[in-house]
Amino acid sequence: MDAETFSMLRDAVRRFVNERLIPNEDRVEQEDAVPLEIIQDMRDMGLFGLTVPEEYGGLALTMSEEAQIIFELGRTSFAYRSVIGTTVGIGSQGIVMDGTPEQKSEWLPKLASGEMMASFALTEPNAGSDAASITTSAKKDGDVYRVNGTKRYITNAPRAGIFTLMARTDPDVKGAAGITAFIVPAKTPGISFGKNDKKMGQKGTVTCDVNFDDVIVPASAIIGGIPGRGFKTAMKVLDRGRIHLSALASGMCDRLVEETVRYLVERKQFGQAIGSFQLMQGLLADSRTDAYAAWVMTKDVAARFDAREKVSADVASTKYFASEALGRVADRAVQVHGGAGYMAEYKVERFYRDARLLRIYEGTSQIQQTIIAKALLREAGLAV
Repeated sequence: MDAETFSMLRDAVRRFVNERLIPNEDRVEQEDAVPLEIIQDMRDMGLFGLTVPEEYGGLALTMSEEAQIIFELGRTSFAYRSVIGTTVGIGSQGIVMDGTPEQKSEWLPKLASGEMMASFALTEPNAGSDAASITTSAKKDGDVYRVNGTKRYITNAPRAGIFTLMARTDPDVKGAAGITAFIVPAKTPGISFGKNDKKMGQKGTVTCDVNFDDVIVPASAIIGGIPGRGFKTAMKVLDRGRIHLSALASGMCDRLVEETVRYLVERKQFGQAIGSFQLMQGLLADSRTDAYAAWVMTKDVAARFDAREKVSADVASTKYFASEALGRVADRAVQVHGGAGYMAEYKVERFYRDARLLRIYEGTSQIQQTIIAKALLREAGLAV
């Protein structure tokens, strides 16, 4: 996308956030759902196709461009970004990166238009951080595979039209090598859903268990057509997804700093605005510094990802820092608001609850630490 066209898109998204999404935040919280008319607006703007190639109806944004759009969406209720998040990121990117031409032609136009949403089915009840230990099985039976198992905390599962499913096709091969990635339509017989999860925050987002009970999937549904490469596909997808989340965290930091400044100016104690007190200024300065550092790291690693540099360790550093920084910024925002910050009528209370998940999903902070440390140690010649 040329610079002028992208600038127009980013400005349109910013207006959409300010004029449509932020004014409806309370409604999303109260109804625990994103209004259907807003989801349609997202389709009309092309937001479901941000990362899909142009030949399949998408906008084909680079990672740097995607980060800027997600930053803008981070400035409002988490649920809005969640509506498009799995389709833009982990739900579609396996097909974009490793899919066959036939798979791309069949599925990507539907995802780009928003006609269909995609979800990423990797996590299981006993396989979270240790993703290579998944036990959902896909046993070959002639020209098909029979899938059995349960996936947990699957975002947008009830809305999804397809799942990018990770299942073990070779039970004799332990770890990552026996895992295969499949494209599975959500209406395939044998798929059922658990009840929607009740979460700490993020009202309006939908997650639940997805059960596969002798689900028959054709061999042609294997992403790329080659069994045993699913884990590699997942890891490539997660690199891009972690930059996406870092941009989201940066946008949330920006909104929280904005809310903090507003309260420091408006709230008066001891006859003056509380922003005149140096201890309050210190909290604000720390939050702005965290927000700035997170966004600079995100933009840098996104540009290097686009340049096809080897950035997995720095992606981990960025996701680790940005998500932890968001936690600190959210905590300070509540502190600045005092008792009001603990009340649901103030937006910082909501952001505080929503922010907590970013340090957990698509790789916990501790997994990011492990990735970073192991990369450095391997460079020094230590086998880890």
